[in-house]
Amino acid sequence: MTDGIININKPEGWTSQDVCSKLRHVLKIKKIGHTGTLDPMATGVLPVCTGKATRIIEYYDADMKSYHAAMQLGIETDTLDITGEVLKTHDHSNVSETAVREAFKAYTGHVGQVPPKYSALKVDGRRAYDLAREGKDFELKKRYVDISRNEISFLDLERGIVEFDVTCSKGTYIRTICDDIGRALGCGAAMTSLTRTATGFFKIEDSHTIEEVIAAAEEDRADKLVIPADITLTKLGMIVLNNNRVTTFLNGNSSWPGNFRVMQESGFKNTYRVYAQNADRRGYSDFLGTATLENGSLVPAKVIR
Repeated sequence: MTDGIININKPEGWTSQDVCSKLRHVLKIKKIGHTGTLDPMATGVLPVCTGKATRIIEYYDADMKSYHAAMQLGIETDTLDITGEVLKTHDHSNVSETAVREAFKAYTGHVGQVPPKYSALKVDGRRAYDLAREGKDFELKKRYVDISRNEISFLDLERGIVEFDVTCSKGTYIRTICDDIGRALGCGAAMTSLTRTATGFFKIEDSHTIEEVIAAAEEDRADKLVIPADITLTKLGMIVLNNNRVTTFLNGNSSWPGNFRVMQESGFKNTYRVYAQNADRRGYSDFLGTATLENGSLVPAKVIR
């Protein structure tokens, strides 16, 4: 199995770990991990890294994520979505279209959110959802996230249904967006569906279902679904390393200035993709791994080759 990433369209009802467990069995590979957890009720883009590509999962943290979601006005639940216990119901008949659109417009930019108590965040070493299920009293601190897009795509006020598209940073809870907007409108709201349509390089139109991966594995063509790791790291810069320093890099040792060329500046933690120089010195070939620049020298971060 080739090291790289498979863009999975996660089915509803599966946890992100369920997907990894299934693919581990289907692809017969031990090293496998996902980026950006999706709740069981959510569907859509779930990049799954295989082999040595599992070492680069952290580099996807800065990627913006896009979702298509729906919410029901007039209801509040303990989980902030339709799967939870209904706590309150409200009449939403006096909510105007203008008010809904203004609420969504206001919920953009650098926004403070209090995460749901039914979440995987840890409180004193325990998952918040475990404490919530046990009826424990605890508070989660407000966290700030960036929301660049939050637009209504469908609105039916008679039934209290709102569908919307949002693009946001890591750590954003779409359930909380629904709850916060419901509170702002004075009628409450709960999320009813969620699909991740994109995360960084990965788009839903290019994703594969679990069934497609199973079929590809049975036909011995699963490798064709794997995307090379380096081309997905769009925020990392690019460096070409002189051939006489490749072994040095693979051994985890630094290279001083003059032994590499910066081809593209980095947009993520001063981290670069590193490639070997072609024999004719006119281009580059093998992806070697990632590195940072420290005092002008190239310091290996993760050796992939």
